[in-house]
Amino acid sequence: MLASRFIGRLRKVQNWIALMAGLFLAVGLYQALVVSPSDYYQGEVVRIMYIHVPFAEGAMLAYTVLFFGSLWYLWKRDPVIDNLCHASAGIGILFTTVALITGSIWAKPTWNTWWTWDPRLVSFAVLLLILIGYIMLRSFLDDKEKEARYSAVLAIIGFVDLPIVHFSVEWWRTLHQPLSISSRGVSIATPILIPLICMSIGLYLLFAYMLMVRTQMLYLEYLLEAKQGRLLSEIQL
Repeated sequence: MLASRFIGRLRKVQNWIALMAGLFLAVGLYQALVVSPSDYYQGEVVRIMYIHVPFAEGAMLAYTVLFFGSLWYLWKRDPVIDNLCHASAGIGILFTTVALITGSIWAKPTWNTWWTWDPRLVSFAVLLLILIGYIMLRSFLDDKEKEARYSAVLAIIGFVDLPIVHFSVEWWRTLHQPLSISSRGVSIATPILIPLICMSIGLYLLFAYMLMVRTQMLYLEYLLEAKQGRLLSEIQL
C-alpha cells in the first residue's frame, strides 16, 4: 500500500533530518550572533533578520507543500496526503506567526512602528488568516471525506496570496525593502549571507522533520478513528 510505504520511508530518514537541522541551526546561530558584523545603519538590531527571514521563507514553503499536497489529494484521494496537508497547515501557522512577531519587533526600531499597512505585511497576515481558516474548516466538519475535500479546495484558492506575498515588495515600493536575492543579483554582503543561508537550510530541514512527525501522528489518529468506526458498526450489528 502506498500509504504504508510512505510512512515507513519517513520513519527511516526523520532522525537524520532532525540531526542535520540541528547542525545547520547551531552553525547558523553562531555565525549570526558572533561572527557576522552589525549593520552600519541598523546596528545590532539587524540580527533578528536571521530568525525573521528563515521563518518567513519556511511559512511560504509550508503553504507551497499544502498547495501541491491539496492538488495531489484531489487527484488520488489518499488519506496520507490529506494528513500531510493538515500537518503542513499547522506548522505553517507556527512559522507565519513567528515571522510576523519577529518582523514587528524588527519594525519598531527601524520604522518606528510595530505595524504598518504595508502590502508585504498585509498579504503575509492574510496568509496566516487563510491557514487559520483552513484548520477551522477541518474542525467544523464531521465527515472525513468532505473535510479533506473542502479544505483542499480552500488551500488551492488561498494559494493566490503566495505570489502576492513574494512580489508585493516589487509591485508596491513602500517601507518594506525589495527582494535581496532576485534576477537582478544578490544585494547582501557575504558575511551576512552565509549565516542567513545556514539558518534557512536549518529551518527547511526542521520543517521537513516536523512535517514527517506530525503526518505520522495524524495518520495514526486516522487509523484509530477508522478502527473505532468499524468496531462501533460491528457492535450495532
